[in-house]
Amino acid sequence: MSDKGSAGVPTTVRAAGGVVTLEGVAAVVVAVVLVVRGLLGHDQSVTSGYGTAAWFGVLGGAVLAAGIALLLGKRRGRANAVIAQLLLLPVTWSLLTDSHQPVYGALLGIVAVAALVLLFAPPSTRWMAQDYGVEPE
Repeated sequence: MSDKGSAGVPTTVRAAGGVVTLEGVAAVVVAVVLVVRGLLGHDQSVTSGYGTAAWFGVLGGAVLAAGIALLLGKRRGRANAVIAQLLLLPVTWSLLTDSHQPVYGALLGIVAVAALVLLFAPPSTRWMAQDYGVEPE
């Protein structure tokens, strides 16, 4: 079985792209839900639903773009995808401990670590190194 999908892009990169794309879609959906809740008159006094929606929309959009780039075999998506996964690790810890949401924390942790494993798998790193003229060992 080959490491590579179509056009020489490793399967690990495309799988990571799928995971990251789903994360981005989830964040954008949260943004839309928060805006709709605000428009429907839900209480905004505790948190700013619109501000949180903007935060989720901007960051979720960046994560979504990174995931789509990886799915299309574009190297530029990897850095944003790695940063997003690294930023999700403290969120995972918070959900597991302070927030008392171990199920959500465990699920998020599994997804983030899986994406990192895919992004740093040997086929993925060899693929990234090709653009810099580095010969694999």
